Amino acid sequence: MEICGDQSEVIAFLSRAESYGLTGTVERAETHGAIVFLAGETACKLKRAVRFPYMDYSTPEKRRAMCLRELDVNRGMAPEIYLKVQSIARNGASALRFSEASDPAALDWVVVMRRFDQQTLFGRLCEAGRLTPELMRALGERLADFHGATPATSGFGGAADIADVVAESESLLGAAPDADIPAARVNAFCTLSDRMLARVSPLLDARRDSGKVRRCHGDLHLDNVCLMDGKPVLFDAIEFEDRFSNIDVLYDLAFLLMDLDHHRARALANALLNRYLERTLDHDGLKALPLFLSCRASIRAHVNLSRSEMAPREREAHLAEARRYLDEACAYLAPPPARLIVVGGLSGTGKTTLARALAPLIGAAPGAVILRSDITRKRLMGVAETTRLPENAYAPAVNRKVFAEMAALAARILAAGHAVVMDAVYGTKDERDEIEAVAARADVAFDGLWLAADAEILARRIAARSRDASDATVDVLKQQLSAITAPQEWTRIDSGGTPVTIAEEAARRLNLHLQ
Repeated sequence: MEICGDQSEVIAFLSRAESYGLTGTVERAETHGAIVFLAGETACKLKRAVRFPYMDYSTPEKRRAMCLRELDVNRGMAPEIYLKVQSIARNGASALRFSEASDPAALDWVVVMRRFDQQTLFGRLCEAGRLTPELMRALGERLADFHGATPATSGFGGAADIADVVAESESLLGAAPDADIPAARVNAFCTLSDRMLARVSPLLDARRDSGKVRRCHGDLHLDNVCLMDGKPVLFDAIEFEDRFSNIDVLYDLAFLLMDLDHHRARALANALLNRYLERTLDHDGLKALPLFLSCRASIRAHVNLSRSEMAPREREAHLAEARRYLDEACAYLAPPPARLIVVGGLSGTGKTTLARALAPLIGAAPGAVILRSDITRKRLMGVAETTRLPENAYAPAVNRKVFAEMAALAARILAAGHAVVMDAVYGTKDERDEIEAVAARADVAFDGLWLAADAEILARRIAARSRDASDATVDVLKQQLSAITAPQEWTRIDSGGTPVTIAEEAARRLNLHLQ
């Protein structure tokens, strides 16, 4: 790092409450590249006069340009937070004042933001155990919408850019003393990374060429998401280096998935991934997800390695984190084999609840992709998930189309090396034969679970539903009871109990361990 100027006068001005027309104290939050001054309802972000190999705020002109760019980049994601850019200008002979960004007397600039409660950061919520699957699904929808709206970019992404990320991690980790980072572990990471990169390089280039490399967030970890008015808001996207933000959309998502996984919240990561995929149908990219997750973890490993050198008192804690991230990076590159599990049964048996409980336990991180017939049907019919469909939307011909679509998606996901959990009634032999054939062609393990419970229990559950993708009614249940016979070749699970007891029984039958 190179310090490139004296900002002490500006910092002193921003540290005084009277500068904002307030009394009391101004709080500060500092990073290597900025200082944020928290005054009343406002947060003012001053870029430090520093130069790094990857970030240059060395001159006032560059800081002004980067403030304006930060506002532009982030306003689309977080208009609730990003307000404007202001300058700090000379007022007469000595005093400083806030002014317009274009003021010729400006000494420096700040990004002015709406202050929010730091306890609403998703990192804080995760530590407090307050993140929920519902919040993760809302975040998946928000991120899918953002990626869908942001422009594809040329000149970035593909195998070459990811190869640079891998090479940098290999170099920085390899330079560490063996006592800090075991050389054998670094060598294993290098071998696994190079092998995976060779395997997915054609896919990475194809995704770039098809528009999957876009102007993304670039630094999408849990502490760059907050909860405002009950909704997830993305903020603090990278503005200072285009190669960090013009990336594959799944590489952008991978930071959040890895961060959740590192915080031992794989079930939440699985909920996020599944909702994102339900919105984007970007299943083919799953083949590259282990490499993307590993890259994110390896970057965190060498960041913690650097922190261990800069903070001697916390050296051992940072080294322990670096070693843990490296272990996780290696584990992502050696995923378990793909597997296909079907959760079938009549309406009200708890298929969706069980599928969501099992998915994080199966296959490559952060767990299996769930394919739900109710969501697939609504998508094929071109309606919102909670829109009730007419009876003819469940005609035999439509059913065949829905189950054929699910089978095709399952085949694509399995081909990408990812596990799948199917969530549908599977009330006919043809439907069951079709999905079992998918597993056979993919040469993966297959398990069929059949959930069953008393009709009274099923009727009560159906009657209690609200805002769900399922259109099943008690009358539909009565038709199923008279028309569907449980498959003898699938494993029967009593689903009359609680979600926990049902999941425990299913996990035992599948030789899985509930988290």
